[in-house]
Amino acid sequence: MNSLGEPGRQAVAVGAAAESRIVGSGKRSASGPGPAIMAARTLEGNDVLNLSGEKLGVLQDIMLDVPTGRIAYAVLERGGMMGIGEKLYAIPWEAMTLDTDRKCFLLDVDLERLRQARGFDKDNWPVSADADWAAISPPR
Repeated sequence: MNSLGEPGRQAVAVGAAAESRIVGSGKRSASGPGPAIMAARTLEGNDVLNLSGEKLGVLQDIMLDVPTGRIAYAVLERGGMMGIGEKLYAIPWEAMTLDTDRKCFLLDVDLERLRQARGFDKDNWPVSADADWAAISPPR
């Protein structure tokens, strides 16, 4: 049984060798070591914007592949209120860039493409990032 409670299935980190990108001043604060190492809860709830500045949603969760110690994917939440009607997307961690100045993530996806994309159900979480998003290059 894997860490998600599903027998015989292992989470696979998409692009595990790739590095996440960080832009902005990246100043270290007294509450932590800085932008290169952060607690996941510090990032959860941050807005996710596209390169046009449109809000795509918020970073709901950061899913870990426990056996490898790597991030399996980020959960982008769009729409809904109080857990009702939202759409969830399993985005490769490497596809997003942290903007430390604006305290948000950047994702090179058109808003309409996101609206048309399939997401996943909150009662059926995937074990890896959606392959549809694997070709997205992180914004620089």
